[in-house]
Amino acid sequence: MNRIDLDQAVADRRRALMVSGLRGLAKPKPPQAASPDERCDLCTTTVPPDHRHMLNLYERQIVCVCESCWALRSGDAEFRPTGNRTLWLEGFRLPEELWAQFRIPIGLAFFMHSSVTNCIVAMYPSPAGATESELHFETWDRLAGMNPVLRDLEADAEGLIVNRMSEPPAYAIAPIDRCYMLVGIVKAAWEGISGGAGVERAIEGYFEELRRVAA
Repeated sequence: MNRIDLDQAVADRRRALMVSGLRGLAKPKPPQAASPDERCDLCTTTVPPDHRHMLNLYERQIVCVCESCWALRSGDAEFRPTGNRTLWLEGFRLPEELWAQFRIPIGLAFFMHSSVTNCIVAMYPSPAGATESELHFETWDRLAGMNPVLRDLEADAEGLIVNRMSEPPAYAIAPIDRCYMLVGIVKAAWEGISGGAGVERAIEGYFEELRRVAA
């Protein structure tokens, strides 16, 4: 087997493991009603498609907000405005043995620093939504030692996105609402028991767009 064939085999294996892991997390989804106009989650007024988001720190959920609520509630102890920067991380280091210590069953996840629990939270997508896992700082500190850019990760507002199903693996820092978007994309694209080919296409499209908008 030549080098090109070997690289392709590795990439195919990563994709197979990722999809297999997602299947293991699958749960039947109830029928979804047609979505009305988007509304502010705090005051219910109608919001435009390019509305702002905040993170509910205690429920770890993204909320859609109108301009008035964003201005009034951004300083609340319960909410945090999402970040602004998107960085594509070339040369990011995450050895297999260190990744294994995170104990994430699929090769797709994002990490954020929660100021409420003062710990690193890993979240990975499933057909039912986000699955959470709290990490020990010792493991995260090892990763940050290899990649100093993580020292500046803004708590609650942004996260590290990891895609180890691609070849080479892809890494980025993005606003936390864009991180949660990955979970929504997997959930929306999932079809039937196996997920269908649409899941892989949706994930690939998500990372292509992420790289396009990155600094």
